[in-house]
Amino acid sequence: MSILQHFKGKGKSGFGYSSTAEEVTDGLSLDGKTILVTGCNSGLGYETLRVLSLRGAQVVGAARTLDKAKTACAQAAKTSSGASPIPLECELSQPTSVRACVAQIKKEGLKFDAILCNAGIMALPKLHQAFGLELQFFTNHIGHFMLVTGILDQLNDQGRVVMLSSGAHNMAPRGGISFDNLSGEKEYRAWTAYGQSKMANLLFSKELARRLAGTSKTANAVHPGVIPTPLGRNMNPIAQKLFRTLTPLVLKTPQQGAATQVYAAVHPKAAGISGSYFADCNVASHRSDANDPELARRLWDVSEKIAINLPG
Repeated sequence: MSILQHFKGKGKSGFGYSSTAEEVTDGLSLDGKTILVTGCNSGLGYETLRVLSLRGAQVVGAARTLDKAKTACAQAAKTSSGASPIPLECELSQPTSVRACVAQIKKEGLKFDAILCNAGIMALPKLHQAFGLELQFFTNHIGHFMLVTGILDQLNDQGRVVMLSSGAHNMAPRGGISFDNLSGEKEYRAWTAYGQSKMANLLFSKELARRLAGTSKTANAVHPGVIPTPLGRNMNPIAQKLFRTLTPLVLKTPQQGAATQVYAAVHPKAAGISGSYFADCNVASHRSDANDPELARRLWDVSEKIAINLPG
């Protein structure tokens, strides 16, 4: 048990910091539900895939390669109480892969009760780009933007979109998004760039919620907590050592980290909530400029233009 668990209790939802994905779904039957999870092959994504399958959902597990998705889905199928998970390839930094994933979903006629955008990369120590854009922004935001907008018609009437943001959105640059430096070439700082990508996830969920207003469909963002998962593999050696040192003291386990996104995606108490930010399985506060509708609309418009002009 970490030190923080001694100080953080449960919130209005009945769950809190130390709740696990299994605990927030205890007693729930997800039979008949179909849920898409990106980044299903490791960390929070695999735990989410496993628990949703355990509760009877038909999970579509997407990963960077089909082999990774197949391996994760086969492992989760061993404890599934419903249909075996369906593996899909979706490399978010490659537009052709994202578009192929969208096409496959439509070809199969899959309809989703939840789309859970979990995949991402974090704190690249040096600037990397995809199609002229900083790679974390491209992978974490643009890739998911293309995926979600591409399959929005596949979302059921009471379907939920859940974006994995982070408390790291507070590290985003002043103004939220540096539209004049999306390439990262003017200035690059690993955690600022990561924070910007997570702010983009949060802003996307806010704007999507506004566009879904008047329907029973919802969109929210979540902060999972700080978790020792493969997401930290790109950090420099000193940061990785500090991460490992802090793990038993303040970090969540993957089981605890997956709880908030699972709660937002399937729990009855989260039904009808839209345009919010969850942490520790409860609605939480976030940076004030994430509530700026003009900023969110601008990001949507810019993302749309980027996506349209990508090859493939």
